[in-house]
Amino acid sequence: MALSRSARLGALATAAASFLLIAASPAPTPGAPGIGDPYFPQLGNGGYDARHYDLDIAYTPGTGRLDGRTTLRARATQNLSSFDLDLQRLEITRVEVDGSRARFTRDGDEVTVTPRHALREGREFTVSVTYGGVPEPLGGPIIFGSEYGWMKTADGVFVACEPNAASTWFPSSDHPSDKATYDIRIKAPKGLTAVSNGRLVSTRDRGGSTYTHWRESRPMATYLATATIGRFDVRTGRTPGGTPIYVAIDPVLKNGNSVDVYGVTAAATDYWSEVFGPYPFEETGAIVDDMPEAGFSLEVQSKPAYSAVRNEATIVHELAHQWFGDSVSVARWKDTWLNEGFATYAQWLWAEHQGTRSAHDSFRAAYDARPADSSFWQIKVADPQRDTMFASPVYQRGAMTLQMLRERIGDRAFFALLPAWTRLHRYGNADTADFVRLAERISGQRLDDLFGAWLYTTGKPAL
Repeated sequence: MALSRSARLGALATAAASFLLIAASPAPTPGAPGIGDPYFPQLGNGGYDARHYDLDIAYTPGTGRLDGRTTLRARATQNLSSFDLDLQRLEITRVEVDGSRARFTRDGDEVTVTPRHALREGREFTVSVTYGGVPEPLGGPIIFGSEYGWMKTADGVFVACEPNAASTWFPSSDHPSDKATYDIRIKAPKGLTAVSNGRLVSTRDRGGSTYTHWRESRPMATYLATATIGRFDVRTGRTPGGTPIYVAIDPVLKNGNSVDVYGVTAAATDYWSEVFGPYPFEETGAIVDDMPEAGFSLEVQSKPAYSAVRNEATIVHELAHQWFGDSVSVARWKDTWLNEGFATYAQWLWAEHQGTRSAHDSFRAAYDARPADSSFWQIKVADPQRDTMFASPVYQRGAMTLQMLRERIGDRAFFALLPAWTRLHRYGNADTADFVRLAERISGQRLDDLFGAWLYTTGKPAL
């Protein structure tokens, strides 16, 4: 078929426009090795958005060895010539991008992957990493001087990774600002139970091994992922409000347990659903392991992990994190009071709900217990610095800030603010400025003086 002169000219014009568009497109460049968090400059990675992790791991408790294959589905946010992953200490044997072998180099905990062909902005791609070794927990002052991350137990492993230890057991963009969904498949010796996030898809025995598949279908920060393995007594059911519940308790601890973990978890999940808004995940629960060396608990998404049997206050604290920290996550780690201050205030609300103490009285007890010259008042809660990001003021002064806000704007506005916050940023990220703006909008008041005194300055604020 012959083209008319006008058609030929139109085709030439279209081709020229396409050429100019391609020529004007930025040349592919490497993705940044970190997202720019001042507390952890190398955590997370630029140039792509993580969408879904498929973790396939096998753990041998006798030797401590972990073998894994992680497949990450992501979307390029720029024209990429290469991109980074975070992985600490474990050895990589193979990397593939979209099924083709890719080159990679390592510089400490940074893995730089160079695909065969550049990745155009907006394109979805997969990167698969085969790796193995003996994961090591992290230490230092951040988590109360405790080790954290991948921690061996007498019968398996206790996995609690806040803030930067997810990359001790799987390659990732290890920062809460880059959330994704997960499928987590775990091979462990037969007789052990592997507990992870979300809902249990399947479990089967083959030979001397048990294969367990968990699926977290809601976006999750990397540090909230777990693959805790051991001997557990498991109880499942539904809360009175209808939320599925899965509670796993180490039998070593079960007999001496003075706390009804299942009952408190069910009751708190339903009560927080009334106060904070609908429960954000498919399942609630708990993982209670015999890990005295850890000495802490963590708000693992859908199933908080306790390193021993904890008290009722700890359970309600970690469950409040399902809204404040898990569903609504910090954009940068300096805003961690949005997690810990809110969960601590939830403990005060629980006591008020139980009729044992008002939140105002809890506030006064915390405020009056610390004289003005106490070092407690010398940490700036809105930017506490990395090594003290989980210090007591972040929890307690953060909770005090919320009580002062409640008394300033009144109960009606305050209890409208909490579910509005969790609804507005559900499955996303937010910062302190976002919260201040929302509080001002809902209350109709200027609140910069209140937040300035309680979050942004040192010293004991006057009442």
